[in-house]
Amino acid sequence: MDRPREEALAAYIRENQARFYRLAFSFMRNSDDAMDVVQDAVVKAFEKEGTLRDRETMKTWFYRILVNTCIDSLRRRKRLVYTDADLERADASQEERVLESVTLYQALDRLPQEMKLVVTLRFFEDMKLSEIAQVTGAGVNTVKTRLYRALAQLRLTMGEEEEA
Repeated sequence: MDRPREEALAAYIRENQARFYRLAFSFMRNSDDAMDVVQDAVVKAFEKEGTLRDRETMKTWFYRILVNTCIDSLRRRKRLVYTDADLERADASQEERVLESVTLYQALDRLPQEMKLVVTLRFFEDMKLSEIAQVTGAGVNTVKTRLYRALAQLRLTMGEEEEA
């Protein structure tokens, strides 16, 4: 292992652990599962550290490992089950905001996996389209199309729920 690169990877992971957890939680919908997935991704990253070509691509390289780890975990689990644990823990003053978040997450869950991933990386992780393309292995135009379609579908879904 390249010691300076390993140290840079460790520093990057420490600095961004909260972001990694948020992304994993958006997939797993469970705090313990999200922490497990992040831990698995970190282990894989250190095992595959030699495949990292340069530090400039570390962000997309690690996100790709994390996303693939989340997807693999979900495949093993066969289906994503959402619980309302957040509602149970919320104060009454936060209930409305939590309900809006739950509605958004439920609408996101209805999207196909590749659309959900693009929306999550773009808006929750603030990634550029080119970075999302690197993480997903899709072209930038494909990412744009998925994002456009996902947002249109979310608008439709959220509009239907507001009318109900």
